[in-house]
Amino acid sequence: MYQNVLNWFEEIGIPLQQMLPVAKALGLIVIIAIIIHLLLHRGLLRWIKNRANVSGGIWRSIVANENLFSRLALLIQGSVIGIQAKLWLSQESFIREAIMTVVALWVVIYALLVVFSILDVIERAVSRTQAGKNMPIRGIMQSLKIIFFVVAALLITSILIGKSPVILLSGLGAMTAVIMLVFKDPILGLVAGVQLSANKMLSVGDWLEMPKYGADGDVIDISLTTVKVQNWDKTITTIPTYALISDSFKNWKGMQNSGGRRIKRSVLIDATSVHFLKKEEIDYLTKAKLLKPYLLNKVEELAEYNSSNDFDHECGINGRKLTNLGSFRAYLEHYLSAHPRIHNEMTLMVRQMSPTHEGIPLEVYCFTNTTVWLEYESIQSDIFDHIYAVLPEFDLRVSQAPTGNDFRQWQAHS
Repeated sequence: MYQNVLNWFEEIGIPLQQMLPVAKALGLIVIIAIIIHLLLHRGLLRWIKNRANVSGGIWRSIVANENLFSRLALLIQGSVIGIQAKLWLSQESFIREAIMTVVALWVVIYALLVVFSILDVIERAVSRTQAGKNMPIRGIMQSLKIIFFVVAALLITSILIGKSPVILLSGLGAMTAVIMLVFKDPILGLVAGVQLSANKMLSVGDWLEMPKYGADGDVIDISLTTVKVQNWDKTITTIPTYALISDSFKNWKGMQNSGGRRIKRSVLIDATSVHFLKKEEIDYLTKAKLLKPYLLNKVEELAEYNSSNDFDHECGINGRKLTNLGSFRAYLEHYLSAHPRIHNEMTLMVRQMSPTHEGIPLEVYCFTNTTVWLEYESIQSDIFDHIYAVLPEFDLRVSQAPTGNDFRQWQAHS
């Protein structure tokens, strides 16, 4: 019966007797592949996941979020199938050649995926360290992925056409211009990422300000081609990575690390309200605790200077005298020095700027002892609230353009 079946297949042109060894070899390859698959995926991978869940930490995150071990298992399975094909099938067999081609493609693809998973694991691990936070690690990993992808594409092409990869590389020079055009942004991003990392210019979490692109907020992501900035209004601005090298931007990281944020704001003083202090005014201002030491020392200094030069005091412009503006400036310096929220180890001064048609700018220049935005604005507002409230005590006025109320009062008096 068995022989009759074989003869019948041979009569219709199917050499079944010659195909039986090949069928047996293929069956053995399939059975061994299934066994290895069950051992790896149902046994080893489950054990690794259970161990990771027990240990926790970074390994649990790696196993849960990356496909490293499953891809590695599939890579091993493909390699085992190729080894079996070499052992059980003859070199002249067409089936062996087809299997080896598929296995070669399988190995290249899953080797590439394994490399991608390893790079993802490295990125995840390094980004948790302090050094990784100061580096555009994601852009670097994306650059490496592009390089490995190009290598894998060359190997796949060489496998399909049956030519050596060296031949493809020799003809790659003619395509350089096309490759440069297609991968222009990734190449520029790679160069920019290396420069940003080497010069420590920017890292995730920094406060970046770039008015040209409407960016003013925290850097939330640095990739190969773009940098994402979450602005203070919660919008997200995307900036090309190479733009951070070609254009200028402001990084507020230095301010945040210093522990103090600058206050630099002016008060416009009405020039017509500036005058010499009379004795009654000096006596009144001496009652101020912060100003008393300054006034006593200054009065003594000026009296000694004026007496030594024998000035005619009947003329008001002779000699040196205290002014309400100078005394107010000295008061502000003492007030800021005694303020509990002002950083005393950083620059602190109150200076008079060049006068304009709007008035005399009196600039407050100091640093708060906090970099928290809400606290900084509160401190700055409290200081200037006090400045505007205390100005009349020195008989000074704030300079401002006339308002409708000013015109109504003028009309009523006239």
